[in-house]
Amino acid sequence: MRQTAVITGAASGIGQATARRLLDQGWHVVGLDSAPMDAAGFGGAAERFTAIPCDITDAARVAAVFEQIAAGAPALQALICCAGILRTGPLATMAVESFDQVFAVNARGSWLCARAALPLLRRAASAEQPARIVFLSSVAALRPKIDSGAYAASKAAVSQLTRVLAAELGPEHVLVNALAPGTVDTPMIHAVSDPAKAGRYRPSGKSPLGRIAQADDVVDVIGFLLSDAARYITGATIPVDGGTAAAYIPPQ
Repeated sequence: MRQTAVITGAASGIGQATARRLLDQGWHVVGLDSAPMDAAGFGGAAERFTAIPCDITDAARVAAVFEQIAAGAPALQALICCAGILRTGPLATMAVESFDQVFAVNARGSWLCARAALPLLRRAASAEQPARIVFLSSVAALRPKIDSGAYAASKAAVSQLTRVLAAELGPEHVLVNALAPGTVDTPMIHAVSDPAKAGRYRPSGKSPLGRIAQADDVVDVIGFLLSDAARYITGATIPVDGGTAAAYIPPQ
């Protein structure tokens, strides 16, 4: 049976790594992003990858994109919302436009995509084979930090959306979960960490494992949530942070 997933933020970072993994496993993947996507970059699986430009903050555009997806895929097994942005700075001086943009992408955009995907997810869902929604929350939702207050609040909102949607959609056999990664080696983190560009980003804390995450560390857990082994898990926000939030590690 053809399995189809929609992945937001598929042009880079965790979204791109997730697309590559699912394509390697035989899935058909529809990648959404406002940035350019090159299907040729997915090698021999390019014929199973469809790139669709989409600004997930635009409700009309999101609705139109999922209507386009429905024309080619009568059912959808998974929606994986990886699109996100980070704006740093003290809450007391953050521009209103920056605050609104963080919530528009991270929280509202994830909700818009989930709402638009639901008719397709419901068609695929059954008690034996539930459909899946996976959101990306953040360790910042579990333990916020200064200079990332808007981001932390938006990701806390994602975790709460996860819980409520899971309860609402459980009877329809749609499982909804979120991951809470710590610092991940992605282009987004590089962009806000450059001191030459006055980057204010700092990692969420020292990982007991001694390193920050790679995208594949997160993708591994996404793969678990899409598997039969996770068929009784819903409404959870799962830390993927190497123990970063488990306990404070004071400087030596």
